[in-house]
Amino acid sequence: MKVTLSVIKADVGGYVGHSESHPDILAEAGKMLARAKKEGLLLDCQTAKCGDDLQLIMTHQKGTGNYDIHKLAWDTFVAGTKVAKKLKLYGAGQDLLADAFAGNVRGMGPGVAEMEFEERPAEPVIILMADKTSAGAWNMPLYKMFADPFNTIGLVIAANMHGGYTFEVHDVKEHKKIRFNAPEEIYDMLVFIGAPSRFAVKSVYHRDTGEIAAVSSTERLSLIAGKYVGKDDPVCIVRCQGIFPAVGEVLEPFAAPILVEGWMRGSHMGPLMPVSQADSTPSRFDGPPRLVGLGFQLANGMLVGPRDMLADKAFNLARHQANEMADMMRRHGPFEPHRLPLEEMEYTTMPQVMEKLKGRFQDLER
Repeated sequence: MKVTLSVIKADVGGYVGHSESHPDILAEAGKMLARAKKEGLLLDCQTAKCGDDLQLIMTHQKGTGNYDIHKLAWDTFVAGTKVAKKLKLYGAGQDLLADAFAGNVRGMGPGVAEMEFEERPAEPVIILMADKTSAGAWNMPLYKMFADPFNTIGLVIAANMHGGYTFEVHDVKEHKKIRFNAPEEIYDMLVFIGAPSRFAVKSVYHRDTGEIAAVSSTERLSLIAGKYVGKDDPVCIVRCQGIFPAVGEVLEPFAAPILVEGWMRGSHMGPLMPVSQADSTPSRFDGPPRLVGLGFQLANGMLVGPRDMLADKAFNLARHQANEMADMMRRHGPFEPHRLPLEEMEYTTMPQVMEKLKGRFQDLER
């Protein structure tokens, strides 16, 4: 059975500040998705949250980029915005950068990760959701899952994975894409994906079969809006087991927190903390950035789950380390490396300050 799994997210209002999603927004979104399922547009659906972001998880048979699916998501976010405005939640509708739906939510603010595939006899998937960070946050985890044998032993000992994977990498500033084959092009690929503010892994494919293995959202809100309107808060779908990494190999990259851009006002580096969905409530300096992993089994398009994968006590040390890393980074205050480098501050006050002071810069005496 061919099925499409679509995960579309947006921040339509925070409770309190940018720290949480209000239950009424989740309820309104659930009601709209349930109606679409009853009418036959969706096979199945669930809503979720990570911090102040509303996540729509949908299965259907319409393919990726479908008008009706994307319009449903847009209408749901608009309805959620109305609830947010009624409750005077913070930043109501902040991720909706257009006045009306224009056929596809890409480029309109919401983040999108969706894939179409033939459902296997057993189809486990992990949906990763992050808050207070940017699209490139998945670069290192996806590299570890699909190219690092120290993380994924299946690359060495599983015959059906030994041939490696193909990575599609997007240049989010120049709007270009390129594909790299792992393992032989790993060093070339790392030149680019090691710079996650510009290059983001969009998708990963099993080389021997061409089957899609993972897909992420790569929308950059600041590049769309031309100013800072909120961080991208990306989502990612990863298929597991069989010709793909095992569930444990997919989750292993998050056993050690990594530094990602985002945090307060989207302008700081901070640790990505793996948490349960209930603990995805970033409130210390609007952070630190949070990560939620929901696991599902697909059964004829039905979403069996979720299991809150990162609620596991095995990630307690990662959470502790993330808090220690947060302390260390916060001590830098407005100085790099806590604050982002100037080239990443172009959507904040930096251009206005440079304009104000441009007549005061003088050439150095030789």
